[in-house]
Amino acid sequence: MAAAVLVGGALIGTVATSGAAQAATTGPCDIYASGGTPCVAAHSTTRALYGSYNGPLYQVIRSSDNTTRDIGLLSAGGYANAATQDSFCAGTTCLISVIYDQSGRGNNLTRGPAGGYVPTPDNLANATAAPTTVGGHEAYGVYIAPGTGYRDDSTSGIATGDQPEGIYAVVDGTHYNNGCCFDYGNAETTNNDDGNGTMEALYFGNASYWSTGSGTGPWIMADMENGLFSGTNVGSNSDPTINNRYTTAIIKGTANQWAIRGGNAQSGGLSTFFSGARPTGYNPMHKEGAILLGIGGDNSNGGAGTFYEGVMTSGYPSDATENAVQANITAAGYTTSSGGTATGAVHAVGAGKCLDVTGVSTTPGTQVQIWGCNGQANQTWTHTTSNQFTVTIGGTTLCLDAYNNQTTAGTKVETWSCTGGANQQWTLNSNGTITGVQSGLCLDVSGASTADGAAVELWTCNGQNNQQWTLS
Repeated sequence: MAAAVLVGGALIGTVATSGAAQAATTGPCDIYASGGTPCVAAHSTTRALYGSYNGPLYQVIRSSDNTTRDIGLLSAGGYANAATQDSFCAGTTCLISVIYDQSGRGNNLTRGPAGGYVPTPDNLANATAAPTTVGGHEAYGVYIAPGTGYRDDSTSGIATGDQPEGIYAVVDGTHYNNGCCFDYGNAETTNNDDGNGTMEALYFGNASYWSTGSGTGPWIMADMENGLFSGTNVGSNSDPTINNRYTTAIIKGTANQWAIRGGNAQSGGLSTFFSGARPTGYNPMHKEGAILLGIGGDNSNGGAGTFYEGVMTSGYPSDATENAVQANITAAGYTTSSGGTATGAVHAVGAGKCLDVTGVSTTPGTQVQIWGCNGQANQTWTHTTSNQFTVTIGGTTLCLDAYNNQTTAGTKVETWSCTGGANQQWTLNSNGTITGVQSGLCLDVSGASTADGAAVELWTCNGQNNQQWTLS
């Protein structure tokens, strides 16, 4: 789509667990194949989508030396071996350079090239910006900030013309914006707007330029080029707002018929939000068969979202098949925390940097800041069962502290000797914020700065991305 921003991240506690969920013996693509609509593209950075798959999930490139490393699985049919990424990327920044196609067709996603709307290549996603837990294991999603995008213009097996297909994705329902367009699916091979019906992609967000659903969004809609559609007609339709932390989103289409389905990727089944005829001017379709993620068909790259897994099928899947896939997704065990005490870096989502004790200081009263992530002790925090954040530097353990028990916006956040007071207790919220128990205010990067050394303070919660944090 042509381009016409609330960014969220979830708080992650990653800890070692015993009796972690075992890898599924059947993946979503095995289920689709049994239903007669096999996967022709299967992308995930968190787990295998076939029970027998044992290849790489994605590739990262590190900024320190431009070396790449494939990130594979803990076992065949299992979960991502995120420890490989953690080790390879320690002390530097890594970007996701390739998302491999598990279907065997070679439909791999790489950096989106220049297009008709944005005439320069897209950015690559920060490899650590979307930590998650799946099946009790640490993993990372694909964090799409505006300007980020992936594409494959030379594909195999993807629907063209009016051929039927199905698309699903698991996304972060709290990370979205109204920019165009956080898409996953079928697009033009030319990287230009080639007219009505030349796309059929799943869109997630609250853009309201063409159509909307009910409420304020976000909505699952279809990008069919020159329009995001929530029903047969342009405009407002009954397609509901859906914003589960982990959301299953589905679009499927065949001759003069298409549907929107969705549900909570952690529990429950799917609902059908729309099923009916194509919009006027979109029958027949003229799909071209490229695949994109995070961008529109003409490289409009103003969208935002987080992608964990998704597939494209040959053929129009039945509701029963999709229901079985949903059951597989919920059984996979996506969660923002594996419970208990969590230790790791606290990532400032909006800046792509880490919560840092200034100057590696052990002096109580040192204001905390953000700084490029380096894995050092002054960036390693433990969120305890008593809701404290502690940091240990050179044998000295300090607590994250709201200065002088103050509860007003602009209060300095510092390190201090641990007292157990309410001004040293912090709540990790499912919407990605960290709030002070005493004040109810949000941990905030001052002025929404992205610069090294930007101060961290308390501020009224406002839903902006400088108040979004992840712990991994």
